[in-house]
Amino acid sequence: MDSLHYYIGFNLVQGIGPIRLRALIDAFGDVERAWHAPADALRHIGLDQRSRQSFLTTRAQVDLAREVERVKAAGVQVLTWDTPGYPQLLWEIPAPPPVLFIRGELAPEDAWAVAVVGTRRASVYGRDVTQRLVTTLTRQGVTIVSGLARGIDGAAHQAALEAGGRTIAVLGCGVDQVYPPEHRRLARQIVEQGALISEYALGTPPEAGNFPPRNRIISGLSLGVLITEAGRRSGALITAHYAAEQGRDVFAVPGSILAAGSAGTNRLIQDGAKAVLEANDVLEELNLTMVAEQSQARQVLPTTQTEAALLTQLGTEPVHVDELQQQVGLTIAEVTSTLAMMELKGMIRQVGGMKYVVAREQDAEYIIE
Repeated sequence: MDSLHYYIGFNLVQGIGPIRLRALIDAFGDVERAWHAPADALRHIGLDQRSRQSFLTTRAQVDLAREVERVKAAGVQVLTWDTPGYPQLLWEIPAPPPVLFIRGELAPEDAWAVAVVGTRRASVYGRDVTQRLVTTLTRQGVTIVSGLARGIDGAAHQAALEAGGRTIAVLGCGVDQVYPPEHRRLARQIVEQGALISEYALGTPPEAGNFPPRNRIISGLSLGVLITEAGRRSGALITAHYAAEQGRDVFAVPGSILAAGSAGTNRLIQDGAKAVLEANDVLEELNLTMVAEQSQARQVLPTTQTEAALLTQLGTEPVHVDELQQQVGLTIAEVTSTLAMMELKGMIRQVGGMKYVVAREQDAEYIIE
């Protein structure tokens, strides 16, 4: 069996999430050895009794081959921590989901994504603002991420589809379920122009406790989060909170101080979120004014020997451009121009002070090979 079987197995275990699974993999070397670990070893590494018992019971009962076949039969794609195609932005957040179930397709251009979320009780103002902003963002090549909920989320997905762009819906249930049920048609359209994504196994119902954790995936897949309308207790504020924790930009559309539906967005702005009056406020802040050019560069420009040489010197720790120049033995002009192109292609990131990191270390190894 390959690692996919064991990731799907762990995904069925109540009480073992990303943090505990990472601890198990670190302790035993890989996900397969973690799955087959003896009970006393699980106790020795500090896995609590409830999680340990849940794991041992699931391991004894589940047929991993059958679970993988069930996923394949449903036409669902699965990405794991070991899959090269795992979304780069999501990989960078604390405790990224070990497993992603996908209906539809992720695309390279989804690296330029913005989350648009808000209240389920959307007003005419909220819907109009969402439609206007999303239409412009989409026409600039931005992928729209949201949660398929009633109200603002549904309006954001619909606007992206009508503008001919891509959109991703992150679900609080299995991707073989659709909630709310009135969005079944919308979900089918999203599969054609994007993807439905969930960390929850097939058949998982839309339980209330699933939705707050899925919000970290909405923000994690995005360069920034835009809240177009939200009251003081809107679930969209949870997404904004996750975005701030993940180092993502938070944007909010102001509204009347007399409108309950704008109390949350107005408060976000008061607390430091960037006020958005037009789509360009988002595009400029996130450097998304040239998405088409960036996408074209990523697709048509081949990896050169200079790029490969620089990638061998880059990892997750920042390296200054002067140090890179000394390591590869090229002129500073060659190094800086190549780094600029590599950043445009999404291979590396500048983290300030002329220091660079690889976008994701295992992807760099894949490119070199």
